[in-house]
Amino acid sequence: MNRLYTAGRDSIIRIWNMGNQNESYFQSMEHHTDWVNDIVLCCDGKTLISASSDAMVKVWNAHKGFCMSTLRTHKDYVKALAYAKEKEYVASGGLDKQIFLWDVKTLTALTAANNTVTTSSLSGQKDSIYSLAMNPACTVIVSGSTEKVLRVWDPRTCAKMMKLKGHTDNVKALVVNRDATQCLSASSDGTVKLWSLGQQRCIATYRVHNDGVWALRANDAFTTFYSGGRDRNVYATDMRLSNSSVLVCKESAPIVKILLLPDENSMWVSTTKSDLHKWSTKGVQSRLSQQADEEKLIPVCSEPSQTIKGGTSIQQYHILNDKRYVITKDSTENVVLWDILKACKVEDLGNVDFEVEIKNKFKMVYVPPWFSVDLKNGMLNIHLEESDAFAAWVSAKDVGLNSIDGGDTKVNFGGLLLQALLEHWPKTHAIEPEDINGQVNGFDGSSDDMNVSGERAPMGNGYFSVPGHTPVILSEVNGRTMFRLLCRDAGGDSEQILLQDTVPQWVIDITVEKTQPKFNKISFFLQPHSTSGAKTLKKDRLSASDMLQIRKVLEHVYEKVLGVENGGHPGMTNGKDHDSQDAASVSAAEEKVELLCQDQVLDPNMDLRTVRHFIWKTGGDLTLNYRYKAGH
Repeated sequence: MNRLYTAGRDSIIRIWNMGNQNESYFQSMEHHTDWVNDIVLCCDGKTLISASSDAMVKVWNAHKGFCMSTLRTHKDYVKALAYAKEKEYVASGGLDKQIFLWDVKTLTALTAANNTVTTSSLSGQKDSIYSLAMNPACTVIVSGSTEKVLRVWDPRTCAKMMKLKGHTDNVKALVVNRDATQCLSASSDGTVKLWSLGQQRCIATYRVHNDGVWALRANDAFTTFYSGGRDRNVYATDMRLSNSSVLVCKESAPIVKILLLPDENSMWVSTTKSDLHKWSTKGVQSRLSQQADEEKLIPVCSEPSQTIKGGTSIQQYHILNDKRYVITKDSTENVVLWDILKACKVEDLGNVDFEVEIKNKFKMVYVPPWFSVDLKNGMLNIHLEESDAFAAWVSAKDVGLNSIDGGDTKVNFGGLLLQALLEHWPKTHAIEPEDINGQVNGFDGSSDDMNVSGERAPMGNGYFSVPGHTPVILSEVNGRTMFRLLCRDAGGDSEQILLQDTVPQWVIDITVEKTQPKFNKISFFLQPHSTSGAKTLKKDRLSASDMLQIRKVLEHVYEKVLGVENGGHPGMTNGKDHDSQDAASVSAAEEKVELLCQDQVLDPNMDLRTVRHFIWKTGGDLTLNYRYKAGH
């Protein structure tokens, strides 16, 4: 069908229509949650099998681009696959030192509900597996590993046949010939070796590279092989002639895979960069037959015949103090501002100085951390964990979220994001009773809140939604993935069932039960400043919401110093802010009294957690000092 399938560290498998060079991108297949290390096409291109560092092997309908089933047999990164075309068998191996043999026809019959499958296991591997190979008839399987040896099995009996020693580093790529009499191996030791499986020994060593060899392909006749690796060069070598290698092309980055097309007139090469290049191999055989050594160092091709441009990868990030925005820098030095709460890009800042931009966007505000970030797949991955997902309470007004009642509501960042991510899951659509104004809680009946049928559209948190294509990944505490879906697909039949089984209780509490997380309290002491002339008071520990503004503490001091009867500490002891203080009292307090921490006068707009983080900076309970302003 003239389709090319690619995958890599961004966890996404992409399909390209090579018949349309102007618009070759066809479709993305998103299900893995970590690097995709290997893919093979089976069943005349109808089925694709993928192996990933998320410890899963997945089976895809290659024509329609959807995942049919997931195999969770491996316990660690799955690094390599091998395919036996005549038998429709696939082998998988990885860092758990296990090799499993799969019948592809059985795999394609699996469904999300019926996902149990038995498999043959080839045991006896002593180290992490990085390469696998089988011949088309599935009479032999060879594995390469950090053990530096090749191990050979008979897949029909699962019995070990031999162990081949000779390499001095990890074996990264393997090819077995059609009749399973010979095997080629490429290693990080910089050599390619040809082995006779009948004689159980190495019969030739090729030293054409000056660094590790990571990629290997052979022609169908098993007379010529193509190799590439860390030195960024692709060489063709004639196995029938001694010292017969030519430089096919030079890449701009280390080479990780080579794909020789069926007509053997061209090949696709992928590197550690994200671009893909197609190179012609038409002049290779004539060059190999020449004996002029000086010509063999001149590349057969100077330019690729076709290029698929890759995207950039994020390589640096900085979380701003408001714990909502993140600044990133990518592989082209482009700097971008992201809104984590709404899961979207805010602004492309361009090729600006990353550190300067961080300084420019610095604000003297402290919000507790509620998420963590990793960049393992070149994109922003945001992790929410039960222990700190609900740490960040903020004022809706301060962060630009307009509440329905117009008041200064306190909102929780983690709670809002979880509600938005699961807003398409029907289980979260609680029917709210209408109030006396005929409004439904969270909606004002405007057209923006209506869907096509005229019914109110679900809205997870009443403030905002996240893009429907946002991936949502549910994983165990150890990071092992249980389920991945796109936000907008949560209403699908199979997705609803899987969500029912995998969404943890702490997420259900906030998204389905609409339970509010607990406020964070902060303890502190209030004392006269040493310059005030007042006696030190008995140390009473006060407790308040960590979002309480210094303005509220000033009111309390003012009223206490002046002996105003107010019925207790405003905003303190019970953790609630009293926003009904009259403006005259507030301005009088701010006009006549000031608060200090570590001898630094505090801005009334600061909250207690910002003071503790930026000014107090020591352990134990926060201590605030008060005094009259000069002239009062």
